Amino acid sequence: MKIPLIKAADSYQACVATSTEEDGRRKSLLNASGAVREAGRRLREAASANALHDLDEKHFSIPEIDTKDFYTWVYGNGMSTTAGRKIRGRLMAAPPNERCPMCRQGTVYQLDHFLPKTLFPALCVDPLNLVPMCERCNLIKGNRRPDQRENTLLHPYLDRMSHERWLDARTVHEDEAVRLEFFVTPPATWGAALTARVTHHFELFGLGHRYAVAANRVVGDVTFGVNLQRERGGAGAVRIYLQGEADTRFAGDTNSIEGVAYATLAADDDFCEGRPRPVPQ
Repeated sequence: MKIPLIKAADSYQACVATSTEEDGRRKSLLNASGAVREAGRRLREAASANALHDLDEKHFSIPEIDTKDFYTWVYGNGMSTTAGRKIRGRLMAAPPNERCPMCRQGTVYQLDHFLPKTLFPALCVDPLNLVPMCERCNLIKGNRRPDQRENTLLHPYLDRMSHERWLDARTVHEDEAVRLEFFVTPPATWGAALTARVTHHFELFGLGHRYAVAANRVVGDVTFGVNLQRERGGAGAVRIYLQGEADTRFAGDTNSIEGVAYATLAADDDFCEGRPRPVPQ
């Protein structure tokens, strides 16, 4: 997912432009522009070094302005202005088909601060720190911040995970029925830190369960087609049919949930041949 082309300085200026003169608020906010600009520089420097976990909160407060007052004025009020709503709209429109980039299942509903605004107020309207996501993922993520590389969540703008297959599944046969279980299989090119990050993200958001629920619907929906192929050409025809469905989905998404489901079923000889497995006694 590509970040919309919105400069951090432009976002900040848009959100403070209509602030009132009450208690010198506008002057205070404009005077904070330098601190906000420096915070954005630190954020991008850490992002380039894959070191968001190393950022020190003390560098992201605003001198002489209370933290809650600052993010309430700038984000809470600023994003409600005409200019702020335009920025919010562009950020919310970034995910293809409005699909949550954190779970790839829910519909984007809210903007979340990747680094919490309560701890990093200077980044409260920085586009790189504003991630659209579904309500469920936003609730699960909460106010977390990474404190080591291994527990840094995948950042939709920074971590491009689509060029390698890492999502995998296995079939489980129960009472003559088949269901799928999903898990992470790291490619050989991944290091230990990236493997830990993806696994942490996968487990925190409960993606194994969510993907299994979606994929097990595929198993039910594909039954008619599978039976038809089996009648026409046996297990070989079933396997070709399922792999074709998988390849179609992988063409658009290397880690397509449905693609993994179809490929896993195609690799299961018992499923393709229609052989029920005995129920363990």
